[in-house]
This record gives sequence, structure tokens and C-alpha cells, in this order.
Amino acid sequence: MSPGPPMRRGPRPLPLHLGLAAMRGWAALASAPMPFLPAWTRSSGAWPRSRQGQAEAARLAARLAAGGHRPEAFRAALLRALLRQDRALLAGIAAYRRHPFRRDLPDPPALWREGGSRLLDYGAGRGGRVALFVPSLVNRAHVLDLMEGGSMLRFLAGRGLRPLLLDWGWPGEAERRFGLDDYVAGRLERALGAAAAAAGGKVVLVGYCMGGLLALAAALRRPEAVRALALLATPWDFWAEDAARARGLARLLPGFEPAMAATGALPVDAIQTLFAMLDPFSVAGKFRAFARLDPEGARARLFVALEDWLNDGVPLAAPVARECLAGWYGANAPARGEWRVAGRVVAPQAWRGPAFLAIPARDRIVPPASAAVLAALLPGAVAHRPEAGHIGMVAGGGAEAALWRPLLDWIEGA
Repeated sequence: MSPGPPMRRGPRPLPLHLGLAAMRGWAALASAPMPFLPAWTRSSGAWPRSRQGQAEAARLAARLAAGGHRPEAFRAALLRALLRQDRALLAGIAAYRRHPFRRDLPDPPALWREGGSRLLDYGAGRGGRVALFVPSLVNRAHVLDLMEGGSMLRFLAGRGLRPLLLDWGWPGEAERRFGLDDYVAGRLERALGAAAAAAGGKVVLVGYCMGGLLALAAALRRPEAVRALALLATPWDFWAEDAARARGLARLLPGFEPAMAATGALPVDAIQTLFAMLDPFSVAGKFRAFARLDPEGARARLFVALEDWLNDGVPLAAPVARECLAGWYGANAPARGEWRVAGRVVAPQAWRGPAFLAIPARDRIVPPASAAVLAALLPGAVAHRPEAGHIGMVAGGGAEAALWRPLLDWIEGA
């Protein structure tokens, strides 16, 4: 018997998401605060129930009594609702894991290689204005080439551009010693040089999320190779909306040190845990919703494609993890003018070319206020604010209208 497709592991880390769902149910039943996650409650310090919780419980009890309802009946109804939600969560996870979709898009030819990194040419042999796309270091690059009919890069190539994608690849022994200087002033700048050589001149440089920070630094260091700069959902002020939460993430760094010392990298599940802390219950919610979808429908296929991408993460080189968590989140170095690459301060206001910023209004990974700071710092920047989320803007069902066409129009006019 031939082996079946590989078993999906998501949502990762599964014990965390199941535990969060269980804790949510326990908290709902017990009305107890969870002080170790301060964003979930504004506890006054009372235990086992915050004073706000006590007041809310009293209010509910009074309303139940006024309606002639017994508190025991309310608790039983609440328990039944929680059990239904738990069953829906497990059904959604099971449906995702057995879904037949598998991404099968072939990679385009590689224009350049170094270590585990490749520069993929989506417009090979067709000419057109060259745009180099720089994704994050912690996710696979193919979110910009997700699936048939859902690929931003193939959309742009089909309309006359020559998109190049820097696929950072899996960090090997050499890359696990890299810091941000090595990635920006080394590998990214050499990829930019290869792109400029292929273009016969300057290129449009496009960075997504963390890749936007790297692209901005590279553009400031190599302006002779960059004609225009686009930053998609790119953070800058890491304290813009919740400085305490950002500093809280940085304080987790010592707990990751044993794993990083052993492997040279921040593991994928640790990275996924950090993302989960930004919106702890959203993963369970979306899997419950997935359980209600027609598995043969387009929405289900897109969900599975995105979840496969999310759960196939990439470990982050330990020196970079320390710089990002301590420097970006803990010290807010970019916004304070203290982030340096190869000794040079990364100063957005020094950019002199055309600039485009995509700031999705429903972004829960990069708060819009964090990204909007760049719009004020980059001279003459075009700020595009689609009604979309961080990932939906580039790869969701409405991505063509939300980002692909506006970005295409701007690149053609830059």
C-alpha cells in the first residue's frame, strides 16, 4: 500500500491551543481571573475572583433572579455551550488534517543562490519592471505565491511585471550564526545586487512584515540599486498600541535561551507561541468556523492553504531572535532611532525615492498604529489602508482588490 500524504501538525503548537480552549472554559465556569495573561482581564488583584469579576457575577445573578432563572440552570446552559464549542474545535482540527488539498505550484527558476536562499524569478524571459519581494525570516516565502488563483506574484507577472522573490530558505549551520547585519548588509544586499544586474538598473524593493524592516534598511544602504520602496504591513513603533505587551514579549527571551543554545535558533513552536499570545483565542475560533465550511468549497481550500503555510514555519537564527525580541520589542529601538545595521542607524526619513505603505486596518499582528508611523517618516509616502488583515491583505480571498491591484498601479507609476 502506498503511503498517504504527510500528517498535518497544525495548529501549532497543538497542546497550547487545546490548553487555551480548556482554560477559557474553566474561566467561564469559575469566573476566575488569569493574572499571567494580563490582556485577558483587568484584575484588581482579588483572588480567586477579581473585584470586577465579582461585580459582574453579582449583576448576572441579579438579572437571572429578576427573570425567574435559577443560577444552576444558567451554569448548566453555559457548560453545554462550552462543550459544543469544544466539539466544534476538535471537528475543525480533524477536518483540516484530513483535507485533500496539497499545494502543488512549481517553483519558478532561481536567478541567484547563496546558502539556503534563492532568488526566484516569476517573470523569467518576459522582461518588465523588476520588483524584488522580501518576506519575513520566520515564515515560508510562498505566502506571496500561495496557490493556483491565489498568488500575488503570478498575478503581477501576468500583468507585465517581473517579480523576484527572495526565498530565505531553512537556516543551516552558517545562517544560525547570522545576526541582522549578516542578513541585511550581507545576503539581502547581494540578492539586491543580483536583481539590479538582471534588471539592468534600479529595481522596486517590496518588503512584507519583518521583511519590510529588512528592505528599508537595505534601500537606505543601497539607494543606487532601488528606484522605489514598498512596505507591506511593516512595523516600526513596537510600543505604539501596547508597550507593556511588547516589553512582556521581550521578557520571555531568557526562557528561550536553553533551546537557542542547543539548536542555534528560536524553534518554530516557540515562534508560534509568541504569535498566539497576540490573540490567544483566535486560532480556536477560526477552526470552529472551518468545521462549518463545505470542505470542497473555495473558502475551505484557501483556509487549508493558509494554515499549511502558517504551520510550516522556519526557525529564527538565535542572534536575530535576541535582536528582535530585546531590541525591537523590548527597547523599541527602531522608533527611538537606535536600530543600526552594520553600524548605520536605519532612518526612514533619509529615504528620497517613491514610497508606498500598505497598512491593513484589521491587522492583529502589526498594529496599524505601529506601521502608520512610517507613513509620517517617509517623505511623500503613499499610505494605502485596505480593510483587511495582516495575511488576508496579501493572500486572502479579497487580496486582489485589497492590495494586488493598488500595488501594481503604484509600481507602474513609480
